[in-house]
Amino acid sequence: MNTADAKRVLETALICAQQPLPMRDLRTLFADQVGPDTLKSLLEDLASDWHGRGVELVTLASGWRFQSRPEMRDYLDRLHPEKPPKYSRAAMETLAIIAYRQPVTRGDIEDIRGVTVSSQIVKQLEDRGWIEAIGYREAPGRPALYATTRHFLDDLGLASLDQLPELQGPATGASFDAALSGHAPALEDGQGHLALDTELDAPTEAGTNAPVETGTGAVPETVLETATDAGAEAPEAAAPIPTPDPEDAAPAGDEPQPSPTA
Repeated sequence: MNTADAKRVLETALICAQQPLPMRDLRTLFADQVGPDTLKSLLEDLASDWHGRGVELVTLASGWRFQSRPEMRDYLDRLHPEKPPKYSRAAMETLAIIAYRQPVTRGDIEDIRGVTVSSQIVKQLEDRGWIEAIGYREAPGRPALYATTRHFLDDLGLASLDQLPELQGPATGASFDAALSGHAPALEDGQGHLALDTELDAPTEAGTNAPVETGTGAVPETVLETATDAGAEAPEAAAPIPTPDPEDAAPAGDEPQPSPTA
């Protein structure tokens, strides 16, 4: 197979794929008769062929894919003016802390944010495929350690965590939030730049993306923007007391019983 035919095969497979294709899948197209170095060279040539067009070939954490260029976003949004539900400020701060300090426990996140992290926020981010438990810390209670996923990087259009912007200032919830704010548009629709074979709106379950902490106020118009207007976001509870998981609750039979009265 000559170079032109090989590039045509790659181009077709990548355009038709529903997810980024890793190198091992791309090699399967050629029955493993094309080495990784040759395959990478073909992909780079193909990316060069699409240079300057509205669609680009990029490499992400989980593989290669075609996607729209950032400058096309405003035009594509006109085809789908409705916006998917946005995530609460608390959820995005939690996600940012995990991204920059992984692996972390809920207790680590609470120490940085200064407020409790509800189980619903963690479940919300897990359901979206952005974080996962990768192990347990050898400490009392063996708390779960959370880290971001390749899907999280794909949605941001990144190949690795090294491409996240550098964290500025002291380690606070707001500083982590600000560092990730440049990627807010990608996280709003949960897909980064529009892939060729997917729709703009990410599927959601009822209630999944609703604000999850009472007292946080309305979700900002931009998910990660800093709340500058008074009252834009009500303060959260200041006491960093972890919310116990259901399995940690004392059995009903252990509850103190009222003393009998005469």
